[in-house]
Amino acid sequence: MDGTFPDEKPLQKGREYLSVTRVAGPLIAVSGVEGVAYGEVVEVTVPSGERRAGRVLESREDLAIVQVFGGTEAIDTTRTSVRFTGETMKLGVTEGLLGRILGGTGEPIDGGPLLIPDTMRAISGNPINPSAREFPRDFIETGISAIDGMNTLVRGQKLPIFSGSGLPHARLAAQIARQARVSGEEESFSVVFAAMGITYEEGDFFIRNFRETGALEQAVVFVNHADDPVIERLITPQMALTVAEYLAFDLGYHVLVILTDMTSYCEALREVAAAREEVPGRRGYPGYMYTDLASIYERAGRIKGRKGSITQLPILTMPNDDITHPVPDLTGYITEGQIVFSRDLHRKGTYPPIDLLPSLSRLMQGGIGEGRTREDHAAVRDQMYAAYARGRRLRGLVAVVGEESLGDIDRLYLTFADRLERGFLRQPEDERRPIEESLDMAWQLLGTLPESELTRMEPAMIEEHYPRQTEG
Repeated sequence: MDGTFPDEKPLQKGREYLSVTRVAGPLIAVSGVEGVAYGEVVEVTVPSGERRAGRVLESREDLAIVQVFGGTEAIDTTRTSVRFTGETMKLGVTEGLLGRILGGTGEPIDGGPLLIPDTMRAISGNPINPSAREFPRDFIETGISAIDGMNTLVRGQKLPIFSGSGLPHARLAAQIARQARVSGEEESFSVVFAAMGITYEEGDFFIRNFRETGALEQAVVFVNHADDPVIERLITPQMALTVAEYLAFDLGYHVLVILTDMTSYCEALREVAAAREEVPGRRGYPGYMYTDLASIYERAGRIKGRKGSITQLPILTMPNDDITHPVPDLTGYITEGQIVFSRDLHRKGTYPPIDLLPSLSRLMQGGIGEGRTREDHAAVRDQMYAAYARGRRLRGLVAVVGEESLGDIDRLYLTFADRLERGFLRQPEDERRPIEESLDMAWQLLGTLPESELTRMEPAMIEEHYPRQTEG
C-alpha cells in the first residue's frame, strides 16, 4: 500500500501535458492547463521514465503550480510529462496498520508484507461539525507525574510540548508513546506517532524503542527523515491523522497522536512559500501558517455518538528557546495549553525537565476528579502549584539578601521547591507512575509544610490525606 497515489495501479485518467515552464525547488509550473483543481493528485513522469507523485498547490486560469513528492531532480522543461488525475490525495487505511512503520508518504519501510486497505480516505480529512463535537473529558494516563498530576492530558485535547534544541523531547515522546493508556479501556487504545525531519539516529532510536518495549503492537509509526524531500514533510502529519481518524471514528479506538517536530514542518512550509515567491510574514514564515497549523490541530477531538477520540500531543522546538517565536506563538493560540521544557532543570539533571509554572492544561478540570482520577486531584494540583511558585520567588530573594534573612516558613517553601524538583519532577525514563502514586507523592511533599499553610484545601481532605508522624 502506497499512500502517495489514490490506488496502487498506474494512473490513467486525466489530461497529460508536456508544458512544464519552470522548476523552483520542490515546485514545478505547468502552463496551458484546463479544469485543474486545488489539491488534485498529479503524476509526473521524468525523462528516465520514473513516475513521481505530486499535488496541485495553486491553480490559475491556465497555469498550475505543482508540489512534487520525491523532489524535482531530473525534471526538465522539455521532456517531462504531467498528468492531472482529477483525484484528491488518498491513503489506504486498515486496522492492519497497527504495528507497522511507514515512510512520510505512507509507504511501508519495515520490510513487512503489503497491506490490503479496507478503504481509501482523503488525507485532507473531513472537518468535524462544531455542533457534533463533544467536550474533551476523561483522563489519559501517561505515567509521568509532572503531566498526570499537574497538567493532565484529556481525551480529545490538543496539548503541545514546547522544547528546545538539545533538550530530551525525543526521549519523552518515546516514553509517552509506550506508557500512555486509557484507564479501564486498554484494549481500545492506540498511538499514531509521526516524526518529521528527524535524523537517521533519531529514527533508529524511536523504532528500536517501540520494538523493544512492545509498544509497536498498538502503534502506527510514520518516519520522515531530514534528507527526504522537504515537500514530503508537509503531508506526513496529514497521513498520520488520516489513520488516526479511521481508527478512532470507524473502529472506536482512543488514539493519541504524537507529532514531532512541528517546527520542522513549519520550516518546510516556509521553504515552499519562498519557492513560490510569496510575500513573507513574521521571520519569513508565510502569512497563512496559522490557518495551516489549525487545519492539523483541529483534527483532534471527540464526536457525539462515536466511541473513539483523537488526542494530539504536538512537540515543537523553540529556536533559541524563544516562546514568542511564530511557531510556538501560533500553536499556543490554537491549542488548549502547553507543556514547557526548562533548560535550567535540564542542566540540573532533572528528567523530564518540565517547568510547571508556565505549563498549563486548560481542559484538565474535565478529566480529573472522583470517578476519573481521584477526588483530591484538583486541590492537590492547586496547592502544589501555589507552594512551588512561592518557593521559586524566594530563590530570587535569597540571591539578593541571603537565606539567613528568611523566616522559618519561607525556608520550608524554599526546601519544598528543591524537593519537588529532585523528587516529584525527576523520574527515571523507564519508570511508569500510576496517577495514585503521583498523588501520594504530592501529599508526602505537601506534608513538609504545616497544615495551616494548605489554604487551598478543605479541612476534611487534609484530615484524610495529610501524612502525619506517629510515635514509634
